[in-house]
Amino acid sequence: MNLLFVADPLEGFQIHKDTTFTMMREAQQRGHRIAFCQDRDLSWQKGGVVHAWVRFIELTGNADPWFRQTNHAAHALSDFDAVLMRKDPPFDAEYIHATHLLQQAEREGARVFNSPQALRDHPEKLAVMEWPQFVGPTLVTRSPEAIRQFHRVHQDIIVKPLDGMGGEGVFRVRADGLNLTSIIESLGGGAQTLMVQKFLPEISEGDKRVLIIAGRPVPYCLARIAQEGEVRANLASGGTGIAQPLTDNDRDIAEQIGAALAPRGLLLIGLDIIGTRVTEINVTSPTCFREIQDQTDCNVAALFVDALERALKQPART
Repeated sequence: MNLLFVADPLEGFQIHKDTTFTMMREAQQRGHRIAFCQDRDLSWQKGGVVHAWVRFIELTGNADPWFRQTNHAAHALSDFDAVLMRKDPPFDAEYIHATHLLQQAEREGARVFNSPQALRDHPEKLAVMEWPQFVGPTLVTRSPEAIRQFHRVHQDIIVKPLDGMGGEGVFRVRADGLNLTSIIESLGGGAQTLMVQKFLPEISEGDKRVLIIAGRPVPYCLARIAQEGEVRANLASGGTGIAQPLTDNDRDIAEQIGAALAPRGLLLIGLDIIGTRVTEINVTSPTCFREIQDQTDCNVAALFVDALERALKQPART
């Protein structure tokens, strides 16, 4: 098969931990041909089809260089057996524009994973609100006064922007309310929508990334443990990842959410769970394949490519 990965620049990949690289490696080992482009390479001209300037690459098996380019040419996205949207957040206007181009490519016959419409319909922080039974006290608002009232009720809270990633812009405000006003101001002062959640002390045991592939939970999660004195457990913020088997509660949550979201076109989902509560549903470019594979006997990339190959044998979603 010919697979096109839409992602951030190849030159910035940290292959010792990059999930997209791990997917590429598994696909190449099976004989699939790998192509790459950025979202900025997508183009659609009146009377034509969505296409992109793509780089066909081969993985070398070395650390540097880890790939070699074999060809560079314009191709319709529908020329590929599958297009994998792996662009990292932020989920900004350019990201949304890219999903519209990818959806047009679907109308032309391309198979895109995750579904462009599903990406737009499930912004990663807001998506949790569909599942109130799994979510702790949460508020989404632009109102500084509503945030202050939430703090008065819950005392210890987390404030974060809806479009952040990797722990960016995440603040904890304790019972004394110290710096709450300045934090609100630094996050737009009412100019942008924020998410406010009750602080979950179970974060000390880790912020668990639970992966769901084709509606089925991967049997291991990655518990991301924050550095001492740090509220953010994200690996990008210096957290340490420890692979561990799913608990019965993790599995139950993942099975219920996966069963609902997979039919909507979400082949790969990453739940963030603290204690027994879901804090985010990641659908843009879920990570942690490599960390789980390196610490367990679970080949997550193989599970993913298996699911992709099965999906391509089925009729396209309408």
